[in-house]
Amino acid sequence: MSKKFIRRDATTGLHTEESAVIAQTADSIVATDGTGKIPSALMPTGIGADTHAFVTSEDLSAGDLVNLWLDTTEKARKADASTAGKEAVGFVLAATTSPAEATVYFEGIITGLTGLTLAARQYLSASTAGAMTETPVSATGNVHQYVGKALSATEVSFEATDVTVLV
Repeated sequence: MSKKFIRRDATTGLHTEESAVIAQTADSIVATDGTGKIPSALMPTGIGADTHAFVTSEDLSAGDLVNLWLDTTEKARKADASTAGKEAVGFVLAATTSPAEATVYFEGIITGLTGLTLAARQYLSASTAGAMTETPVSATGNVHQYVGKALSATEVSFEATDVTVLV
């Protein structure tokens, strides 16, 4: 159900009831989307999510941490703490089947997760590619990388740091 507002016509002085719209048109009141946010398409250049589209080299699930690498073109794959060179540089919010284009987010909130402990530090997982864990890795050759903090049982604020390869 759309929210209504009263608009006064400057020429006639009449008042009419109108609905807010999710569109960029002159003299319109903007409605929020299903999440209560203003759609990013309506924001000025430079305001909005820090993202870039990359072709995937493997299937990605919503919420996966991703690594970027260069084949003949730049590609996205699951980040993996068990292998040096696959540190997390971003995340995806939508699943993709490779080879497909995925929107990689470089900052923001990872949503749709489960089982997190509020305020717990999150680290790149060595046992499940693309995943996070609340226990830092400890095996020789693994990549230690802090990737964010749990805001709730289902959300993480992504804050990837530099990696340390354990010896």
